Amino acid sequence: MMNAEIICVGTELLLGNIVNTNAAFIAERLSRLGIGCYNQCVVGDNMDRVLAQLKESSSRSDIIILSGGLGPTEDDMTKEAVAKFCRLPLVEDAASRKSIEEYFAKRGSEPTENNWKQALLPKGATAVPNANGTAPGIILETKACKYILLPGPPVELEAMFDTQIMPYLSSLGNGVIFSRTVKLVGVGESKAETMIKDMIDAQTNPTIATYAKTGEVHIRVTASAADEKEGKKLVKPVVKELKARFGSDVYTTEEGVGLEEAILDLLKAGSMTLSTVESCTGGLIGSRIVSVPGASDVYKCGFITYSNKSKRKLVGVKKGTLDKYGAVSKQVASEMAKGGASVSKSDVCISVTGIAGPDGGTEEKPVGLVYIGCCVKGEVKVKEFRFSGNRSKIRNLSATNGLILARECILEYMSKVNFG
Repeated sequence: MMNAEIICVGTELLLGNIVNTNAAFIAERLSRLGIGCYNQCVVGDNMDRVLAQLKESSSRSDIIILSGGLGPTEDDMTKEAVAKFCRLPLVEDAASRKSIEEYFAKRGSEPTENNWKQALLPKGATAVPNANGTAPGIILETKACKYILLPGPPVELEAMFDTQIMPYLSSLGNGVIFSRTVKLVGVGESKAETMIKDMIDAQTNPTIATYAKTGEVHIRVTASAADEKEGKKLVKPVVKELKARFGSDVYTTEEGVGLEEAILDLLKAGSMTLSTVESCTGGLIGSRIVSVPGASDVYKCGFITYSNKSKRKLVGVKKGTLDKYGAVSKQVASEMAKGGASVSKSDVCISVTGIAGPDGGTEEKPVGLVYIGCCVKGEVKVKEFRFSGNRSKIRNLSATNGLILARECILEYMSKVNFG
């Protein structure tokens, strides 16, 4: 089995100015290919430190993947460090220079002199075209190991890795790691693990692992195999058994499908439309919904009713209800959901009202108290939640549980229509 290391270059990563998502992305892709990730590290923009890391990494790994430091400025020195370490001169790549020229021409601007630095490659290396930027990636094969240099911006790195680096690494012939994720709502991690303890105790290949997410539990089934076909064959019966045990709590087994996309698929299947009425979440649910391509097919509108006045004026919450029960109440959440559905003429409406904190709580209604409602074809269900954590965590938990309740109510409605 080949081993790889990930070296992310950039002082801004060490200072915490930028979150290092590249390492997680690359590591996940390596696991798919059956390539072990021996080590991950972050190194500042310093030639001596990068050289020292290259020496250490190349002594134990077959593949060294570096991200960042391929830009045009003086502190971008990743390929210079690799060239120096491998004792290779930098030479201009004609195709890369032409690509840089075309990139600027399309934008009606002129490259500066330092942009041409990005067309330089260690002698004998292969340029990897960058469809989203000016810095090409680089593949350099030596007797010791293979070096893969990638641009730092995630939008450039991720596209390049998926379209060009993945096929290259696959061609090295190291088998594959095939995985499938069973995603659950409505059950906690400890309960989920208890329900499949016998499967975990008996695991060999594939392996089974549970992961807690915000309001969800993911169960990853992973198989080592010679190829993807064999991997799918090994994973399939395990996934089937998990779906049988968890039933409707499973909302998808597709890696790229989130809860909001699963709900939109349900709505499309039932030819139903959706609206949202949000108070303490301030549009988080609507934002998650519209992040899914094709949301406009079912999502009609979203109301942010932060004040009592907006609750009355926009979705028809009664003044008497607000005065008697308060904005954070089961009754108001119910009227928000009904009113939102009525005003928008949507089949389904999710409502949220609560106290996200850090201020505003009382002994009777503490910070973290949230009421979430869902109206489906005139029938309303409201649930009370008492979340803990800071303001951000409470708002995100509220948004996730709003989606979970909507899924639950939609499934209940579909069950009545189909089998009632």
